[in-house]
Amino acid sequence: MRARYWFILLTYVLMQLSGIVGIGILDRLHIGETMTERFSYWTIFSFTLAFIIILFLLRNDRKDERTLLGEPSSAAASIGWAIGGVFLAIFAQTFAANIEINVFGVEAGSENTEMIVNVIKVTPLVIIVTSIFGPILEEIIFRKILFGVIYSKTNFIIAALISSLFFALLHGEPQHLLLYASMGFTFAFLYVKTKRIIVPIFAHVAMNTMVVIIQTVFADDIEKMMNRYEGMQLEQQVQVIIGGFLT
Repeated sequence: MRARYWFILLTYVLMQLSGIVGIGILDRLHIGETMTERFSYWTIFSFTLAFIIILFLLRNDRKDERTLLGEPSSAAASIGWAIGGVFLAIFAQTFAANIEINVFGVEAGSENTEMIVNVIKVTPLVIIVTSIFGPILEEIIFRKILFGVIYSKTNFIIAALISSLFFALLHGEPQHLLLYASMGFTFAFLYVKTKRIIVPIFAHVAMNTMVVIIQTVFADDIEKMMNRYEGMQLEQQVQVIIGGFLT
């Protein structure tokens, strides 16, 4: 693996772990009145800094992507797959969630998504992280680097499986391993199909943005809709389709 990829992975890991120290620093400096606010501020700072560093390290990487995957799809085809990829991701998420509910008895909903939505309500600027910086960084780490490196030595199935498992585990909800892994497979497929990392990035950003809008702007309407349904099984199905997961 190229040296700059190791630096990118190191930057990403340090960003994920930096909150342990960063939130404490903000507390000592009396920045933010609550723990949620300090968490929000540090999340925005750490993701923005990591985003800038990683994009700088990738500034000359387009040629390497062509070497690995070949010539990219045309602009028109890429746009089509980017838009279609959003619906493909929604289908994959809904299909996997229904398997979790009906086969494995996993409860619908995501504590991770709920926590993020609550943070956004306190600090709306966090939307930039959840809808833009986060998805872009995840596609760079898990598709471009992790999937790409494994794919260069094996095949699509093995590369997509390993990278998707790491992608799923990162979200800290092992009960939803199948759901997050299905999203990882979807984004990996879009990457290989078009040979452009921007395509899964677009689908991922659009997916997260849609979930944030639904869970924040239409939260009251969703709750009213839930109250109209009788029976937990149907209510869980509606929650999966409407609520979605932040990936």
